[in-house]
Amino acid sequence: MKFIANDYTPKEIIRIIREWTELTQKEFGKTINRSEKGIQAFELGTRNYDMATLIQIANTHGIKIIIEKREK
Repeated sequence: MKFIANDYTPKEIIRIIREWTELTQKEFGKTINRSEKGIQAFELGTRNYDMATLIQIANTHGIKIIIEKREK
């Protein structure tokens, strides 16, 4: 899967990837050493994640994350 991150908010990115993997929040959390509540917080946007977490998710699930440079 190729994913263009610019098109989504951080909370949408986590939810879309999780839904694409067809995992529950609990199952998805286990794959990246996070709790179900942690995944819920990411998806609600009440907790932010860093680039290292996004890279870990991408590597774990075979996803290529693309961040496009866009002109202003």
